[in-house]
Amino acid sequence: MRWWDIEPVLQVERELFPEDAWSRGMFWSELAHARGPAATRRYVVAEEGGRLVGYAGLTAAGAQPDGDGAPGGDGASDGGAAGVADVQTIAVTRDHWGTGLGSRLLTELLRAATAFECAEVFLECRIDNVRAQKLYERFGFETIGVRKGYYQPGNVDALVMRLTDPAASANPPNSMNPQDPQDPTNPVNGVEGTETHG
Repeated sequence: MRWWDIEPVLQVERELFPEDAWSRGMFWSELAHARGPAATRRYVVAEEGGRLVGYAGLTAAGAQPDGDGAPGGDGASDGGAAGVADVQTIAVTRDHWGTGLGSRLLTELLRAATAFECAEVFLECRIDNVRAQKLYERFGFETIGVRKGYYQPGNVDALVMRLTDPAASANPPNSMNPQDPQDPTNPVNGVEGTETHG
């Protein structure tokens, strides 16, 4: 995601999350930490025919940049402790629900978590968003708690979910042959012509 993606992202954000949509400032703040040698964020967008159809973002903490400025590192400065990541957002336009685009965006985030050398990935998911819960469970996320009234102003609870070893989960364990166009995790499934980029 780049600064010029913020306006179309905000349009999708307001359509999908009318009560608790992120503000322009929130996205700007996240993008300010997504570039350069000390980057701690990864945001991607998916476009089809020049139209934004999805986006996703992740933040990492605890992982140290290595000597070449790339995410991750040897962990020497923190006693070898691995970092943790948090999925900040995933959104797919309604006309792309069920196409595999959400899986593709989540895969990109898990690859970023791996590049940041994160041992665990956390996220919050609305308790009433069963579609998203099923996606996360397919990738190996497990519910570890509930945050009461997390989503405001609607006072909706959030499930707290955790994934250990994001590198092993970058492709769901029940995925079929990646060359099979019927495979729901196949990047071409239903999203042919859809490009993702940071």
